[in-house]
Amino acid sequence: MDLLVRLYGLPGDTINDAGAAEFTVRRAFAAEKGIVRTWISQHFGEMWASESEAAFARLPISCFVAVADNQVAGFACYDATTRGFFGPIGVAEGQRRRGVGRAMLLATLRDMAGQGYGYAIIGAAGSAAFYRRDLNVVEIPDSVPGFYRGLLKG
Repeated sequence: MDLLVRLYGLPGDTINDAGAAEFTVRRAFAAEKGIVRTWISQHFGEMWASESEAAFARLPISCFVAVADNQVAGFACYDATTRGFFGPIGVAEGQRRRGVGRAMLLATLRDMAGQGYGYAIIGAAGSAAFYRRDLNVVEIPDSVPGFYRGLLKG
């Protein structure tokens, strides 16, 4: 199911988790496109890797990365599936439960707000509980398969 989130009322702190000093979240650089795409493909599959390419085609780039020890620890995109959509988002297994996902989520949504969006749609939200921890989200009725209707499967 798709979720709707209001961007003009996001939580105050981007990161306030214990593991925050172990990673940074930033906008990906164009020169990192191949590295990030390969990482996404290896950890989350070709579909998400393809979506990330759309985020790299935007100016400013709408793909954020979490970096730990100079390695990709996670990624989050917006305007990749379609305009106004947040996602995909993914965190390396060894980096989960350290605040990486939360930090990327909030940094990315704040950037969307800064680009003029009032709301974001979280398309096909895999874990509504993850989003509900920090956001006041509203389930969008009849949104399955929604935008993804007719999506080719490889």
